Amino acid sequence: MKNNKLLVAQIKNIIDPNIPLVSNLSNVSSILNQMENINWVGFYLIQNDTLYLGPFQGDVACTIIPKGKGVCGTSFEKKETIIVPNVNEFKGHIACSSLSKSEIVVPIIKNGEVKALIDVDAPIFDRFSIEDKLLLEEVASLLAPLF
Repeated sequence: MKNNKLLVAQIKNIIDPNIPLVSNLSNVSSILNQMENINWVGFYLIQNDTLYLGPFQGDVACTIIPKGKGVCGTSFEKKETIIVPNVNEFKGHIACSSLSKSEIVVPIIKNGEVKALIDVDAPIFDRFSIEDKLLLEEVASLLAPLF
């Protein structure tokens, strides 16, 4: 993977609380798209306990995900990061793309409430490590104040 410290530095430099949230998330998704061996990266934004597709890099994606459904809905419901080494083995997985084999989802939490999710898919099994988890949780903490 590209140097995590470099990705975090780029994200810190691009985040601007004076511009719209969607603009910040668009640029952050572009930076995160530099991660190796991934085929989709983006955000799901929360309104009324439902996840709605936000800025992303990759193929067309699921636009609405109910709380508790799939990996994203489960991460939202549990308020925790979920790493799925093989999406075919995740009960209730929502297959937005048949190319995705593994996934990581990280909630963006502000004042104890999940505001959005970072979702990253990979075309290979067992792609995501503890280092990826720590990187994306740091990114989530950098983004939380924007919500």
